[in-house]
Amino acid sequence: MLRVGVIGTGVMGAEHARLLREEISGACLAGVCDVAVERAEVVACGARVFTDALALIADVDAVIVASPDATHSNYTRASIALGKPVICEKPIAASAADGLTIVEAEVAGGRALVTVGFMRRFDPAYVEMRAALQSGRIGRAVILHNIHRNVSAPDWFTGAMTITNSFVHEIDISRFLLGEEMADVQVSAAPGDDPLMITMRTDAGTVVSTEVNINAGYGYHVYAQIVGRSGTIEMVPPASITVNNGGHGGLSYAPNWVPRFAEAYRRQMQAWVDGIARGVRVGASAWDGYVTTAIAEQAVGAMASGNCTAIRLPPRPALYN
Repeated sequence: MLRVGVIGTGVMGAEHARLLREEISGACLAGVCDVAVERAEVVACGARVFTDALALIADVDAVIVASPDATHSNYTRASIALGKPVICEKPIAASAADGLTIVEAEVAGGRALVTVGFMRRFDPAYVEMRAALQSGRIGRAVILHNIHRNVSAPDWFTGAMTITNSFVHEIDISRFLLGEEMADVQVSAAPGDDPLMITMRTDAGTVVSTEVNINAGYGYHVYAQIVGRSGTIEMVPPASITVNNGGHGGLSYAPNWVPRFAEAYRRQMQAWVDGIARGVRVGASAWDGYVTTAIAEQAVGAMASGNCTAIRLPPRPALYN
């Protein structure tokens, strides 16, 4: 039985802990870590509670980092140093330069131990879209449209954070769907920097357009459509019913990302546990996490300048080929 420790007991840490307790086979919740001890004890449900993340990392077989963003890189590097497989929630680090140190740590150790928590790679709709594109049924992809809408965001959530905290999901899933690298990026902002329209072009010439609207009002709504030379592939709303009442009818939307991607989180966790048992790393790698953070940083620069900006990345290390 794989003994897993969870660092951080906020929304995501609590959900990871619940999955380990209730839904994942082959693993158990061995401990949780948070300075908020009372909250940690509730999340732990009898598992050991730590206030020192490094002590937890040393005690368990594998680690999930769901603590505040600024701590991600330190705890991930500590896990690598002890040879512990680790899921690090996005972002992998607070900056691209810091993210690159995680890549360098893995390369130096010769083992890929990190999975970055881009759970959309395990969402059934995205998985099916990718398979349909790879089947060749619509020919070569020429455009990928993405929509990312949230109900609302607090006043302190700035335009730059829209890119570094929300749009990062579209960066990763676009690379996953298309199997192409992003070559340039341009950002157009509505008054108040919300919503954003972000356009990227891949190294194969595919256009990737993304609307990021963090104050859409009506619900959490994620959508994608791939336009090919001989057809399209698009996501249908993830709802099992429509409600008709009082002369109106329609779908219901989740209030946030947790219910929308509940199955993706479960599949990601189970695939991670199964992969550790087989000695296979799954999901987004440390390199993928670094690339996403680097592109997001350069997109913030493109928003400030208003220009189309060429994306610059170092060569991919052989460990990730």
